Amino acid sequence: MSSESPTGKVSARSKRADALRNQQALLAAAAEVFVASGVDAPIRQIAARAGVGTGTIYRHFPTRADLITAVYRHQIEECAEAGPELLAGTDSPFAALRQWIDLFVDFLVTKHGLADAMQSDSSGFAALHGYFLDRLLPVCAQLLDASVAAGEIRADTRPYELMRGIGNLCIGGGDPQYDPRRLIELLLDGLQHPRPA
Repeated sequence: MSSESPTGKVSARSKRADALRNQQALLAAAAEVFVASGVDAPIRQIAARAGVGTGTIYRHFPTRADLITAVYRHQIEECAEAGPELLAGTDSPFAALRQWIDLFVDFLVTKHGLADAMQSDSSGFAALHGYFLDRLLPVCAQLLDASVAAGEIRADTRPYELMRGIGNLCIGGGDPQYDPRRLIELLLDGLQHPRPA
């Protein structure tokens, strides 16, 4: 189906969809740069990764804080949307939970440095933290509930405790002798019912 109107012009809806796709691609590129180089990475590096000019970035995100906030929200949305998709596409709810936790850890790595970058706007950071909880806690709860209903894990795990625990395990600073993912695997193994001897 063509996005052109009978007059041969591209519809406003199509332009909005293209603009949204371009903005999502820009945010994904910024997230990759932030992971590799930190939130203080040069804007030109993000522009090069996204294949746009620096002016395009500044037009959408006038300040670095605007860009960081947008990346943070974009990553939250990707993580939130992945939960139900994984649950629907996996035979085992616990396997879906494991995959979602892996994405959640990726998100936590991406947001490294956000708190420092947002220090001057504590109310903005508090609002983002609220958004983070509002979007991700229900997804974690859904995955836990499905795993409990399937008899795969214990019923006493609370979503906030699990997410908070994983967040705490991810605070390792770049120590080469510390692998948070290994400890998270041990934590997830501990949620399962004991296997009969």
